[in-house]
Order: sequence, then structure tokens, then C-alpha cells
Amino acid sequence: MYQGDKQSQLDLRLFRIWMKASKVLFDIVRKDIDRYELNPEHFMILELLYSKGPHPVQKISETLSIPSGSITYVVDKLEKKGFVERQPSPTDRRASNVVLTEKGNELFDEIFPQHVETISKNLSFVSNEEKEQLIELLKKIGIGAKKLQ
Repeated sequence: MYQGDKQSQLDLRLFRIWMKASKVLFDIVRKDIDRYELNPEHFMILELLYSKGPHPVQKISETLSIPSGSITYVVDKLEKKGFVERQPSPTDRRASNVVLTEKGNELFDEIFPQHVETISKNLSFVSNEEKEQLIELLKKIGIGAKKLQ
């Protein structure tokens, strides 16, 4: 059995607790998304467009870490459901932006406040100050880990 030094034990404990907490929260959010009859990728794209406005397909792929081979298929599915449409880019004639349709906007006007409420309820166990601290710590960990690659 691995014993490691105190630092290793603390790092492993932090990682285990972080993973368990993340899994619980992600499972809750996934169930919430399921009740809207959307898969997580569809929801993420619709949420991005709802919150940030039109995006080129490639930018959606990069932002949400959806492989470039899959993103066109996923956007096509959302287009067939009437939630998004492609519009020519005003700055690049070769590109198009993905835009929420009126139907997509109406859907998110209805479901997004409920989704945010679910997230907020599940984060209500910590103060706003603790949330700000956690945001800064997670950013620091993410940036540091990325630099190590």
C-alpha cells in the first residue's frame, strides 16, 4: 500500500474530495439537463449562444472542447430541431456564425433560470466569499497544471 509523504497524502486527499464533489455536482446538472430533453453537448452550445451571442463553428468547437469532426454534426442536429441557424459572418465571407433562432431563445428564456436555480441551490452551502476564493484557487490550479504540460 502506498504511504507517501505528508504532502503526497494531502494532495491525494484533496484530489479525491475534489473529484467526488465534482462528480456529485455534474450528475445533478446532467439530470437537470436531461429533464429538458437535451443532451449535454446540445445544452452547452445553446447556453454558449444564449449567454455570449453568435459564434463561428470553429470557435464553439474550441471553447467547448468538442472535436472538430463532431461539431458540424452537432450543430446540424440543433439546426434540424430549429434551435439554431447558420448566418454568413459579417467579417469573413468564407465563414458562418451559429445563431440562436427565436425558438432557441424562447426555450432558453424558459429553462435557463430553472437551470441556474438548480446550480445555485447546490452551491448554497458555501458563502460568496468562499466561492470567490474557490474560483481563484481553481483558476490557479488549472493555469499551473496547463503550464506543466
